[in-house]
Amino acid sequence: MIKIAHMYYEEDMTQSQIAKELSINRTSISRMLKKMREEGIVKVSIDYNLSKNFDIEQELMNRFGLKEVIVVPCEKDKSLQAKLTSLGKSAAQLLKRIIMDNDIVGFSWGSSLAATVDQLGTNKEQNLLFVPLVGGPSGNLESKYHVNTIVYKASEIFNAKSKLIDFPAITENEQMAEDIRNSAHFQTIKQDWNSVTVALVGVGSPSLSGSSTWKGFYGEEFYEELNSANVYGDICSHFYTLNGEQVHTSLSDRTISIDLERLKKTRYSVGIAESPEKALAIIGALNGGYLNALVTTEETAELMLKQIDKRGGISTLNL
Repeated sequence: MIKIAHMYYEEDMTQSQIAKELSINRTSISRMLKKMREEGIVKVSIDYNLSKNFDIEQELMNRFGLKEVIVVPCEKDKSLQAKLTSLGKSAAQLLKRIIMDNDIVGFSWGSSLAATVDQLGTNKEQNLLFVPLVGGPSGNLESKYHVNTIVYKASEIFNAKSKLIDFPAITENEQMAEDIRNSAHFQTIKQDWNSVTVALVGVGSPSLSGSSTWKGFYGEEFYEELNSANVYGDICSHFYTLNGEQVHTSLSDRTISIDLERLKKTRYSVGIAESPEKALAIIGALNGGYLNALVTTEETAELMLKQIDKRGGISTLNL
C-alpha cells in the first residue's frame, strides 16, 4: 500500500495510471487510498496561510468560467529565474495531472514553457504525442526557449513521440507563407493542430517589447504597429485586444501557427504566464476564451483583479 501512496501523492500519478502500472483494479486503488487515510498512514494537511490565493483562484475561475486556476505564492522581490522556477513547477504538476494516454500535447515557445518542462522531473512512459503549436523565431532567441527544444525535451521525459516544425513563425513574405501552407509537411502539422487535446501556451505582451526575448522573436520595428492597433497581448503570434478580439496585423498573413479559435476546442488550453506587464494581456486572452486554465503568480493575479475592478468588470474592459 505504501508504494501506491507514494505513486499517487509523491509522483502525482492518477489512479488509472497506477492501476495500469501495477495491474490492479482502479476500484481497489481508490479503496486502499481511502483506507490509508483512515488509518493514518497518509495524513493530509491544509496550509490555511494559502487561503488568500485560494480565494483569488476561485474568483478568477468564476469570473472567466475557467476549469482551473493555480496562483503561485511568490515574493515580489524574488529574481525572475526564481519566479519562473516556481511557476514552472506548478504548471508541470498540472500537466502531469491532466494528461491522459493518447493525448496530443501542444506547446508554444518562451521562458515560462521552458521552465515548465525543466520542472517535469521523471515520469512514467505514456502514449503521448508532443507537437509545436507555432513556428520558430525569425530573429535571435535563446535555443532553450525555442518551441522545438521544449517539445523534444518534454517527449524525452515521458518517453513519448514528438514532432518538430521546420518553419519560421513569421515568414519573410506572404508568398512564402502560402507555399508553406501548401506543403505536405505543414498539412501533417495542421492535422496534429486539429487534434490537439492539451495546449500549453505562453502569453506575450507589447509592454515587454524592451525585453531581449520579445525583440528576438518579433523585432523592434513591430512595436509601433501593435501600439496603434490597441493590441494588448498575443498567443502563438496571434494578437488581440483587451476585450479578446483578434487583430489583423502586417504579420497575420505571414504567420505559421495554430489558430486561436482552435485552442477553444481543446480539453485544456493552459496559459502559463506571470509579471505585472502581462496582467492585461492575460485578461485579454481570458476575455477571448483562448484559455480555460491559468497558471500565474500571486502578484500577477492580484493585479489582474485590480485592473478588472478598475474597469468595472470583464464585460466593460474598454479603455
